[in-house]
Amino acid sequence: MLEYVKRLLVAIIFAILICIFIISGTSLANAEENTLDLNWLWPSDGYISDIFGTRNGRHKGIDIASEIGTEVIAVEDGTVTRSYYSKTYGNVVFIQHKEGYETVYAHLKARKVKQGEHVKKGEIIGLIGSTGNSSGPHLHFEVHKNEWTIEKQNAIDPFFIFGEGEIGQMVFKGETKIEPSVEVARKVKDQITHTVHQGETLWSISNEYDLSIDLIKKLNHLKSDRIFPNQVLIIKDKGIVSK
Repeated sequence: MLEYVKRLLVAIIFAILICIFIISGTSLANAEENTLDLNWLWPSDGYISDIFGTRNGRHKGIDIASEIGTEVIAVEDGTVTRSYYSKTYGNVVFIQHKEGYETVYAHLKARKVKQGEHVKKGEIIGLIGSTGNSSGPHLHFEVHKNEWTIEKQNAIDPFFIFGEGEIGQMVFKGETKIEPSVEVARKVKDQITHTVHQGETLWSISNEYDLSIDLIKKLNHLKSDRIFPNQVLIIKDKGIVSK
């Protein structure tokens, strides 16, 4: 009986050591993924409307909401592995990159490249649309280690490459990172925000709050006059009060 207990304890200790080894390996892998330095370009202008891992883990990319017809570019040099219409993705383009990743650009209004073509970093590959299983105009963007699969088990969070972002944050085509200064829902004393509704413009919002368009752009770090439905704009911020 004593010998049996000893063997059981040894087995338990051995199992614990294996678990620690696996967890440590996983943590190291995640750390490596979290520090990817690929210098890729953001694929389009717009604001982040959904992020990786939502919908009970089923959302394997990020969504960038924008106007229909907004240009979509290749994040890096690569070869188009697929360019077709899917019931779920709609018009979609897949690009394999030399670094060992495959990117996916879905729900496009139009595709500008064909399977087998080599594309350059920053080259226009399509236009934002709302095709396939889509609730509104946006680009669904995915990154897969090695290659895309139906099960999407190789999917990684694009924020590992571009830096941490959040829903509502603006991104700009051709830039490589999210600017830390761009914040969309900061809880700062005396701050007022406005959620953009369909049909609103910076001009109409500036009139509503009696603010200049330039000040609204300054508060929100906007580089153009384009805004989008459901985008959160800072209207008043402590320390910036003049018109």
